[in-house]
Amino acid sequence: MKLLQKIIKNIQPLDSEIMKKSRTRVDNLIKPPKSLGKLEAITVQLAGITKNIHPSVEHKAIIIMAADHGVYEEGVAPNPQSITIEQTLNFPKGLTGVCAIGEISNAKIVTVDIGINGELPLNSGVINKKIKYGTDNFAKGPAMTRKEAVDAIEVGIEIAQQQIKRGVNLIGVGEMGITNTTASTAILAVLGNIPPKEITGKGSGLDSKGIQHKIKVIEKAIDINKPDPDDGLDVLAKVGGLEIGGMAGVILGSAANRVPVVIDGYIATVSALIAKSIEPKVKDYLIPSHASMELGGKRASELLGVEPMLYMNMCLGEGSGAALAFPIIDAACNMNDKMITFKEASMNP
Repeated sequence: MKLLQKIIKNIQPLDSEIMKKSRTRVDNLIKPPKSLGKLEAITVQLAGITKNIHPSVEHKAIIIMAADHGVYEEGVAPNPQSITIEQTLNFPKGLTGVCAIGEISNAKIVTVDIGINGELPLNSGVINKKIKYGTDNFAKGPAMTRKEAVDAIEVGIEIAQQQIKRGVNLIGVGEMGITNTTASTAILAVLGNIPPKEITGKGSGLDSKGIQHKIKVIEKAIDINKPDPDDGLDVLAKVGGLEIGGMAGVILGSAANRVPVVIDGYIATVSALIAKSIEPKVKDYLIPSHASMELGGKRASELLGVEPMLYMNMCLGEGSGAALAFPIIDAACNMNDKMITFKEASMNP
């Protein structure tokens, strides 16, 4: 808990003066005002985060948190839980969707076992930070203790800070875990006071009957555990997941070090909601990537107060949307660095 408390104290507002200077420069580049839209907004936001009118995001990493969920035993996912292990082992090999997309931007893929229900082989390339072998079944009681929820967040903080110390200056968050849309939907339902039936989707392939069962399990979990919507840690502990806590920690740790964080789709956005509930200022450090096709994705983004920049009909997870957004963020920085102002060009707008 000491690390989390320290990190919270270190999260500061964006630098408004630098942002004003950045906005002035962007507005005076040789183009019609606001004609480069979100690229301009990203540039100004990055300036405020980094305190640099010419921010750099050259060194990128996507941190993937992998974990299992005890609620799997309720039959809320169509796929075997063993997929969590199998797919997690594919990340260090560069064989997954996020790896293929991240390669375009030379992004490092950092994979963390924060709570897989099983043992990974030695020298797998996956960082072992296992807190427990998956959460407990939250349809019967809390998913984890409050201490375990804090531990998950602090793992994310530690991993983020390690990468930042190695020079990473742009971080994306991703996840791997069968059943994690169930936990994400439960969290969103609580934090947003939304009936689960309005936001419960098919996850990795449930049919209509399976979705109805999933809704009932989430409703039961919320009724049994009664998570406090005003206490993000309580919500995480009672109906969340270890990988969701880990991603929230990455977000908090990055913000404390003034490093921007690109959030992926549904599950990553829910993790950002947990981070924001712990320290609201983290929202300004977030760059949303894509609009998830998962049913609750739109509501999660609205509750967080962000607007995705990409509409690609994606719902893979893994951090794939964050990886896809990286080149756009590079383009924003290049616009800022390579274009000249009207004054520099000796032109009158």
